[in-house]
Amino acid sequence: MTRFNGVTIILVTMESQQPFRIIYAPITRVHLRAIEAKYYSLIRRIIEERLSAAPDLQTRHRKPLKRPVSFGATWELRFGPGNRFRVLYDIDRTQHVVAVLAIGLKRGNRLLIGGEEIRL
Repeated sequence: MTRFNGVTIILVTMESQQPFRIIYAPITRVHLRAIEAKYYSLIRRIIEERLSAAPDLQTRHRKPLKRPVSFGATWELRFGPGNRFRVLYDIDRTQHVVAVLAIGLKRGNRLLIGGEEIRL
């Protein structure tokens, strides 16, 4: 508390939320080989920007999956030219970690991860 010109002022500081640590499953390197190398920096930048803070906040481009896929992902991030890229991930809130489990490419109604079609 501070007094200023006879008025008591209570200062409140808001603690900034700790960013989530992002880890990549080793298989994501294989997934990236099916995507043109010119997009690698975009993919990494968007993952870091959008998943380091509030990765479980549903938005137009970030949604929970209706059911987990076989490798354990529970969320999907969409981005890139024509929203063609998909990042499938899971969140460990207790450890404050986002695990990127798959990186894919959407073509029409097909999702290709590592060149193979995956059903969501």
